[in-house]
Amino acid sequence: MTVSDIFFPIIYIFFGIGVFFNLLGSLGLIRFPDVYTRLHAGTKCTTFGSIFLIGAVILLGIYQWITSSSNGSVLAIHSAVALVAILLTNPTGAHAIARAAHRSGVKPVGAIVDDLASTPVKKASPKKQGKKKTEAKT
Repeated sequence: MTVSDIFFPIIYIFFGIGVFFNLLGSLGLIRFPDVYTRLHAGTKCTTFGSIFLIGAVILLGIYQWITSSSNGSVLAIHSAVALVAILLTNPTGAHAIARAAHRSGVKPVGAIVDDLASTPVKKASPKKQGKKKTEAKT
């Protein structure tokens, strides 16, 4: 069993998983109805897909570094730095967009609206409460 027999199946599996999740994120951007669910699809799926795609590139760089004289370590290091940047900026950007949408009054499509939350709660008068206490004692 050679090194390529170990690395390339793992690289292909990582690549397939990454492409699958990025396609799911693209489909979610087209299919979902509002900004919040589209942000969910656009960040969760593409972040997860990017982890696997960059993982495949890192493994390819390590394979090149081990087997040949080309400097695959540079490819692996640059990909790892790009992965860290994606992991930091993708959720932060999505949070900023969602917060801006919420502050501008964008409502989620099909959200449950609590009609009772907007009406004031009527409190019982002290006289009625007093009668209930005396009635309870007898």
